[in-house]
Amino acid sequence: MAARTAQKPQWERVVSELVAHRGDALLRYATLLCGDRDEAADLVQDALVKTFGRLRNGFGVESAEAYVRRVILNTHLDGGRRRSLWRRVAPLEYVPEEAPSDALTTDARLDLHGELRKLTPRERACLVLRYYDDLRVDDIATTLGLSSGTVKRYLSDGLAKMAVALAPEPALAEGDTDAHRS
Repeated sequence: MAARTAQKPQWERVVSELVAHRGDALLRYATLLCGDRDEAADLVQDALVKTFGRLRNGFGVESAEAYVRRVILNTHLDGGRRRSLWRRVAPLEYVPEEAPSDALTTDARLDLHGELRKLTPRERACLVLRYYDDLRVDDIATTLGLSSGTVKRYLSDGLAKMAVALAPEPALAEGDTDAHRS
């Protein structure tokens, strides 16, 4: 008995290895999904608790990472659904984001994470799975439980929003400034 208590159970070793070797990658993945580092840390923590909270044995580090990534994605999407439902139920409580001043607009265009935050949770999830996880449209559809056409629509809409937000401002010729003011 004493030898067994001195040795960690297998699931504890897997969690320790996963966090030590892949914790930063999981945090980056969650940050891309939600756009906020603090919320991402909470997502990773919640995913680890959900994954290993029931003393799951039989996981290796690789399979545990895939499972934790899936739980991060599902938890993020569930949170987005809850927030959007709450906004419909209690619209008087929702305060929209304030628009940044014109001086900050240029900086916002350069901030990819800021622009990702402006997308809907599904658009953001599709873009992250496509361009960060390098999944094909059919794989994204399977992962999210959507049709391929729906995934294509989310990718198209998300990319269009990102293209508009990140597009350079057109340069005005010197004589054009007065013509546009009238």
